[in-house]
Amino acid sequence: MDLKNIRFGTELEVIRITRETAARAIQSVVGGEVRHVGVPSNFDPWEVTDRRGRIWKVVADASLSSVPFNLRAEIVSPILEYSDIQELQDIVRAVREAGGKADELCGQHVHIDAAPFDAKSLSNLVKIVYKQEDLIVKALDIAPHRLARYTKKLPAEIIEKINKTRPRTKDDLNRIWYGYYNANPVHYSPERYFGLSLHNVWYRNTVEFRWFKMRGPKGGLHAGQVKAYIQFCLALGAKAINNRAASSRKRTVNPISSKYDFRVFLLGLSLSGDEFKTARQHLLANLEGDSAFKNGRPQTEQAA
Repeated sequence: MDLKNIRFGTELEVIRITRETAARAIQSVVGGEVRHVGVPSNFDPWEVTDRRGRIWKVVADASLSSVPFNLRAEIVSPILEYSDIQELQDIVRAVREAGGKADELCGQHVHIDAAPFDAKSLSNLVKIVYKQEDLIVKALDIAPHRLARYTKKLPAEIIEKINKTRPRTKDDLNRIWYGYYNANPVHYSPERYFGLSLHNVWYRNTVEFRWFKMRGPKGGLHAGQVKAYIQFCLALGAKAINNRAASSRKRTVNPISSKYDFRVFLLGLSLSGDEFKTARQHLLANLEGDSAFKNGRPQTEQAA
């Protein structure tokens, strides 16, 4: 499986802009028509039907509590393909130019299509993430309040059950994820709020990644960062599908070598070469050390 063959969607949370303004910024990129749906009133949705017939939604989000209700906008994309990333970046830029901002409460969620996954590849994904989770959390600079509530780490109990029982079907994995067989998951299930969430596998047939923040390197919306996060999730998905097995042995984070270690992890996800250069830059930006030297750059090279 090539990461470019996995479909995805994303949710982008922004503030200081009305939902109508956000919808019209989207329309300026994708064309089509804008309409105010308005119900349910607690979400006050707007929709943009683009020139290809796809629907982009803009809804209110209660978690964006730093601004009044009318200045909260969560952009929900339709199902997208890899070739749509450039257009999505143009939307981010248009929303920023229209006045959209991001603070520490604003996040980005990425959903990838769960159809290519079976129980084995989903188990691989959980184990890959669990092994590298502390390093991922450090690299993405996830705030403690998000880790405590919306982006929790994977429980060790889930990993232990996967390793012990080796689930053969998605139903087997469903029992491990919820602790019982949950035939009818609800949207706001407590099992949803993990950095890597399998809840949506059974709710809407996607794998959800909830780690990311919308606040870019300079405090604003950053289209390159949005792209980097999507590429990272697609790469994780492709790695899990392609691997015959995966280790869940927890990695210990060493601050001195964290940038080097995460770069090696990214290269193992096939995020190498010029195409993913900016993705590596964004994903490595918060880590200490030297990306080329595990124990820091040699003194002789520093002097030179």
